[in-house]
Amino acid sequence: VKEAGRDFTYFIVVLVGIGVTGGLFYVIFKELFSSSSPSKIYGDALEKCRSHPEIIGVFGDSIKGYGEATRRGRRQHVSHIEYVKDGLKHMRLKFYIEGTESGKQGTVHVEVKENLETGRFEVRYIFVDVETYPRRTIVIEDNR
Repeated sequence: VKEAGRDFTYFIVVLVGIGVTGGLFYVIFKELFSSSSPSKIYGDALEKCRSHPEIIGVFGDSIKGYGEATRRGRRQHVSHIEYVKDGLKHMRLKFYIEGTESGKQGTVHVEVKENLETGRFEVRYIFVDVETYPRRTIVIEDNR
């Protein structure tokens, strides 16, 4: 009886470990590979910025994107907010870009809306505020 109780305890510990590991894999997969994750939307929007001819003309060829700065100076967190409007999920992102042109920076604003038929997010708009003189806004995509 004593050995059976110990075996049952080990079995429960192994089941809890498998459950926690499965949960971690699910969260990592959802964040990195899901079409509705902020990281995926950020990557798609950054690629559209890198391939837009007007953005290349203003910022140069090698365009890099980054998020909000942390207290330690790391610029990795992409600011986003999720909300529901008219029964549809929406998400807004804000990140920054800079290129090889010295002193040129821009703020990218992205909004996506869930498509009920496909369950995926579709871009409503992407525009870039150029933060140097003369200030202007470059519209990359507008589906409003």
